[in-house]
Amino acid sequence: MTLADKRILVIGGSGVLGAELVRQLRAKGATVLASATSNETAAKIPHGAEVRLICDFKSTESIQTLSDYLNAATQFDGIINAAGVVAFGPAAELTIETLNTLMAVNASGPIQLISSLHPVLKTSAEAGREPFVLNITGVVAEQPMQGLAAYSASKTAIDGFFNAITREWRRDGIKVISTYPGHTETGLASRAIEGTAPNFPQGMTPEHVVERLIVAIENSEAAVPASGF
Repeated sequence: MTLADKRILVIGGSGVLGAELVRQLRAKGATVLASATSNETAAKIPHGAEVRLICDFKSTESIQTLSDYLNAATQFDGIINAAGVVAFGPAAELTIETLNTLMAVNASGPIQLISSLHPVLKTSAEAGREPFVLNITGVVAEQPMQGLAAYSASKTAIDGFFNAITREWRRDGIKVISTYPGHTETGLASRAIEGTAPNFPQGMTPEHVVERLIVAIENSEAAVPASGF
């Protein structure tokens, strides 16, 4: 698959991986739409993005507003979900507020948005444009980790959704790609919504991870396990 003529939505385009995706996709000749949680974080989306959008996954109304706009006014050929938050600490000390945020941002919010955008992707498939959806799921969906129980749960939740739509959406000509990168030096661990990160070993660079994600899209891979990075 060539990306040169593709229009791609990057969810979480203000984050480190999302911003790198915007830059590398633009370098491949793709047109990029990118979302952020607020007007303040949208300022972090690289200037290469053609459109900057707002979507707060903690608000079903915000998700619906973006969905309505994209379904009515926009054509695109791919979705990459790079949004996410993390929390650390023993499961017994988890607060309900943290659990709700993890599930909303990492699982239920993206599931709601991506599901609602199926018609746009199906239209792209009918035009022969090889649409795709890629999720940056993370290694904890392969191997849930102690001290990351709730985070692991949120990631395994969206992983189950992606595994299911892989089969459901195949008949509509939509490629679904699940990816499981290990620890990456994005600074996310230092921005945990609860708890303190352990001393992780040196992680991969965002540039390396994004390069591998783009190869997966170009080669129409079904999945990239943690060992594939």
